[in-house]
Amino acid sequence: MNLLVPLPADNGSEIFSTLLEHPAARIERIVSRGQTTPEAQPYDQPQDEWVLLLAGAARLWLEDRGELSLAPGDTLLIPAHVKHRVTFTQAEPPTVWLAVHLGSA
Repeated sequence: MNLLVPLPADNGSEIFSTLLEHPAARIERIVSRGQTTPEAQPYDQPQDEWVLLLAGAARLWLEDRGELSLAPGDTLLIPAHVKHRVTFTQAEPPTVWLAVHLGSA
């Protein structure tokens, strides 16, 4: 499987594809086309999440670090219960993420 081609058709929302489900981790590909997280609804996940930006561009806000910009090849560990949200994703070409949720399966 190639994580960058083919990409799913644009359906107006982020597209989450589970690549691996395991008791220790869940790995997924996320395709974003301009979607963001509402400011009043940040994520607060019970597990650590490691992300790798494969294509496009993104900005994330984390309650303990402020806003961070990500370019292809950048990685980020989001610890459990650190509130965070996506403030920008590039629409064209799409933003493609690899997300590893640790201990979530």
